[in-house]
Amino acid sequence: MQKDYEVFVEKLEAGIYEATGIPRENIHFEKEGGKYAPVGDRLLVKFAEHEDAWEVCGLYTQELFKAYQEGSPMEEIMKEITDDLERVRKAKIYEKTKVLKDYEKTKKRLFIRLLNADKYAEDLKDAVYKTLGDIALVLYMKVTEYQGCVTSTKIRQGMLEQWKKDSDEVFKEALLNTYFMSPPRIYRWEQMIFNPEYEGESFMNVGDNSKLTKEAMGNCLSTTKKTNGAVAVFLPGVAQRLAYLLDSDFYMVFTSVHEVMIHNDRNVEPADLQCVLADTIKEATPKEDYLTSRIYQYNRESHKFICVTPPDEE
Repeated sequence: MQKDYEVFVEKLEAGIYEATGIPRENIHFEKEGGKYAPVGDRLLVKFAEHEDAWEVCGLYTQELFKAYQEGSPMEEIMKEITDDLERVRKAKIYEKTKVLKDYEKTKKRLFIRLLNADKYAEDLKDAVYKTLGDIALVLYMKVTEYQGCVTSTKIRQGMLEQWKKDSDEVFKEALLNTYFMSPPRIYRWEQMIFNPEYEGESFMNVGDNSKLTKEAMGNCLSTTKKTNGAVAVFLPGVAQRLAYLLDSDFYMVFTSVHEVMIHNDRNVEPADLQCVLADTIKEATPKEDYLTSRIYQYNRESHKFICVTPPDEE
């Protein structure tokens, strides 16, 4: 199996070179655990060089190999890769990131994304972020958006110094932007299964009819875009609104970076939720979508988020 995988990666490298003309020395494979591959093997394709930066596209090779094993033709996989590279090239990301120097031009494009603080520790060394337990709330700037796919870049500490801005002020702006870029929604499992057009339910406004279940099964919280939707619980006013609708404090079970289950804390125990979460992560959560194995709680009196379980033993 390992040999088959290695041959597959070699074919990817050769195919990218033949299809794009990108020099072989600009195509680098990095094993999981490396600086640029914290949660999965990646093929790093450097497709443009500037005086002060490279433009790089990272491909998760284990995902591609799995698709290949399941019957996707190599030609189809290569087309997907070259289409992605072309899309990124046309986006002219380097040119658009130059606005980073001007805070007034940048601030409306700032947003927050969640990452596991331990797995991404190396990449977060000079990033702007705040932590809650093993969750990192990381500051990003949206560079482009095409057909629902957002290209973004982390904001580094040096930018705060250049902007002469306090991190709290910038985070407040970014959280508000995140709310309006992709508003929070409650998703019901039965609707998601049987209704492909289902877009979730608004619950933040007084006139919204969405009712949260107080039963042990919990409520699925994400955003209108769903991608990286677990951040919804940290957006302005969301936790307070959830606590009001549940009439209780609540536990948070982050099944991936894309959604979080919200549970009335009167009907479930954190240890039980952690066991369920461990099974979910093992069976259904891709490595790159993993956020945390721990259970968190929101206290409506103190308005604080706290971690209530220890990490799983690995």
